[in-house]
Amino acid sequence: MARIKTWEVSDKFWSLVEPLIPKSPRVEQKAYVRKPGGGRKRKYSDRLYFAAIVYVLRTGIIWNALPREKFEGLGSAAVHRKFQQWATAGFFYNLWRRGLAEYDEMAGIAWLWEAADGSNIEAPLAKESVGPNPTDRGKKWDKAKSTRRRIWRPLIARRDRSQPA
Repeated sequence: MARIKTWEVSDKFWSLVEPLIPKSPRVEQKAYVRKPGGGRKRKYSDRLYFAAIVYVLRTGIIWNALPREKFEGLGSAAVHRKFQQWATAGFFYNLWRRGLAEYDEMAGIAWLWEAADGSNIEAPLAKESVGPNPTDRGKKWDKAKSTRRRIWRPLIARRDRSQPA
């Protein structure tokens, strides 16, 4: 049996995602009547955009490294623009809520038991137990001054600046 790739969007998953995708803001504001053969048709489907976004998020690649050949020539800038539009419209938040609700139905979420972990301050005994920062080891400012160096003392304690030297 072939192994399922985690970045591929199955038909079953797409059927759950498709109703949550926001419509284009231009379509909602005004109804356009297209003349036969006129205007520019949409080249890429929302499913292709979503598949490309899932690919980037699941594989961890940067947006510019999106392989065009996997997504019918869809460019990384267009995918990132669509990602930002959908994020602003709340699509990913709604998708997350939908996933939480589905998981709650399947396995149940213990909503009463919650834990939070965070630290905003430095541990008080961290420096004593760990030692100096590895990047600061061997810095000259940390070493003791040489005792062989002569201390600088001017010959004249105070000079009258109105007189030439």
